[in-house]
Amino acid sequence: MQLIMQEQAVHKATSARAVEAPPTLTVIVPTRNERDNIAELLGRLDAVAPEQTIDILFVDDSDDGTEEVIESLSASVNRDVQVIHRSAATRSGGLGGAVCAGLEAARGTWVCVMDADLQHPPELIEQLLDKARGGDLDIVVASRFRDGGDVGTFGRARKFLSKGAALAAHVVFPRRLHGVRDPMSGFFMFRRAAVDPAELRPRGFKILLEILARSPQALRASEVGFHFGERHAGESKASVGEARRYLAQLVAMRFGPRERRLAGFVTVGVTGLVVNTLLLALFTEGLGIHYLASAVLATQGSSLWNFTLADRLVFREDGARHTRMRRLLMFLGVNNAALALRGPMLVLLTSVIGMNYLVANVVSLVSLTLARFTAADFWIWSHRKHVTPHLYDIHGIVTVASDVALPELARLRVEELHDEPTIRVRIGGKRPANAIVEAKANGRSRLDYKESLGRFGFGADIEIGDRVDVVATSLLRRSPHVLYTNVVEPILRWTLVDKGYALVHAACLASDEQALLLTARTDTGKTTTCLKALDSNPYSFLSDDLTLITPDGRVLTYPKPLTISRHTLKAVKKAQLTRRERAGLIVQSRLHSRSGRRAAMGIAKTRLPVATMNAIVQFLIPPPKYQVDRLIPGVSIAPEASVSAMAIIQRGHDERRTLDPAEALDILLTNCEDAYGFPPYSEIEHLLHSRNGMDLRERERAIIAKALEGAPATLIGSSTMEWYRTIPSILAPPAASAAAPATA
Repeated sequence: MQLIMQEQAVHKATSARAVEAPPTLTVIVPTRNERDNIAELLGRLDAVAPEQTIDILFVDDSDDGTEEVIESLSASVNRDVQVIHRSAATRSGGLGGAVCAGLEAARGTWVCVMDADLQHPPELIEQLLDKARGGDLDIVVASRFRDGGDVGTFGRARKFLSKGAALAAHVVFPRRLHGVRDPMSGFFMFRRAAVDPAELRPRGFKILLEILARSPQALRASEVGFHFGERHAGESKASVGEARRYLAQLVAMRFGPRERRLAGFVTVGVTGLVVNTLLLALFTEGLGIHYLASAVLATQGSSLWNFTLADRLVFREDGARHTRMRRLLMFLGVNNAALALRGPMLVLLTSVIGMNYLVANVVSLVSLTLARFTAADFWIWSHRKHVTPHLYDIHGIVTVASDVALPELARLRVEELHDEPTIRVRIGGKRPANAIVEAKANGRSRLDYKESLGRFGFGADIEIGDRVDVVATSLLRRSPHVLYTNVVEPILRWTLVDKGYALVHAACLASDEQALLLTARTDTGKTTTCLKALDSNPYSFLSDDLTLITPDGRVLTYPKPLTISRHTLKAVKKAQLTRRERAGLIVQSRLHSRSGRRAAMGIAKTRLPVATMNAIVQFLIPPPKYQVDRLIPGVSIAPEASVSAMAIIQRGHDERRTLDPAEALDILLTNCEDAYGFPPYSEIEHLLHSRNGMDLRERERAIIAKALEGAPATLIGSSTMEWYRTIPSILAPPAASAAAPATA
């Protein structure tokens, strides 16, 4: 039994088991004040599928001592039981957030999610597992609406609402929910490698809907009917508030913020249409004013009405750039300018075609709705859209807030930061002139890198002081891999050095908390070697491309997704890639291959805007990057380990020799520089490594040298590129793990 007080700590708790074979199944049970249900639940889970290895993982948001009850009862069952207890300050996302926290820690090849109140019968787990494993499926849902299933003791109103909610989900996501009649179910099982928690945005109870709708590829799904039982103890968490959150979640998943604003703008416009029509009739029929003059007057009244509602309701969540009075004047200006188009249209429809002037007025207003919304969204309320930044915490050392999601840092994403980010990445716009003057006055260093296409191409304005501020061009919003690799990662490298850490170009595997650094020049074969070693040995994974090391010889995980090729894919036996992803590798492998990158480096020596070209290419054909557990299902990701050795691999003739520390350090640093050779690095590196009158290059060298003290370095040359065969002799697995891992 392991009691874990925060989500982040679960990886440390599991590191001791890093070399064990993964269990067949992890059962995730979110709990919120369920102490009276735990004994019954554990007893019944213990009896399920006794021949299978099953972990039970509770994610507890309770205040009634539920975790203490779990701890006291865990010794009475034969399963491995863990608890992640989330304090009140970390309970983001409700039940869905709890499931995501559990998913980050789950070790099983399959994961089952169920409630603790016993309305989900544990005995059904065996049937779900059999169907999942026997049907080439990604997910199996315990359904109340399939043959053999029912909603139990639900009243008529709740049955109606439950089926209505499922119908609404099918209307919004007809393709993603094909074959799933009960997307509201809280009882389901899925292949761990098929679901990336970084893709999910949990809100409330309906995490299954999130998984089905947000997965990059449609999941192969099936259902098993089940009887929804009665709650064993405690109170139901269903409420009107949860229903509201569900509807908001459904809309948010299907429609982007601009589509939602358009819907709100149109709704307000309909009410304004009524106001405009009434005023037009009043001025024309009641006061005898010509319909064209009446249309001008009616426009003023309906514009005031529309502005009031739009400003309070449609755009109310956005931060204002202009004052309210200025927005009103701009709104009136747009609507009156539209009269220049509406006037001739009214005359044509009324005086030439003979349409009633009231009907013609409605037609003219409706025909310009989209144009008026575009002006409102991009001009009147421009820059009001509050971009919620994507937040990343790199072991509490450096934090990043980015307007664009950075896929390479997905495993380090957090819901909130407690302080200002160390690195802030914004997209688009110019830094105001007064901000530039203020930065110089405060001793902040700045470099504005732009290629020949200016703001339409690759560009980044980097300012360094007590924190790093980056304003990147809009092109990089479309190419986040380039934004990270060519801008953010170099900044991270030297910012970490400034904090006393080093980010080195090396993969890292661990055995019994002893780590091996595996370094090579770019495109030598480090990723393939790493995957083959993981596939054939019970090692745990820390990183593939970059490893974060501390002066005291510790390595901290930096689990970027791995860039693979068709050749790399052949190195592993059970990669969980879809047919579409495998087919895509045909083109991706050629473009993002060693020869492709060599050609790009050649172009970089010309005067062509190579970084812009790279960003466009990677937007059109993204690099084939996959998380390690999609390539090696069930692999253990260790949070940290201690450096015990370093291997340097190189192509050529077969050799193996021990290096002296100075030579090994020089080679590692050369490999680090090799990883950052693409533009704009040569233009920005001086800004990044020269801070406060200090050259951080010497500091980086000292950190790495200190970390590698006592760790032998071995150079391994190979003509067959099968370096992975030599790793066990350098990083020997513990005796307890010598036996072959059990298969699921």
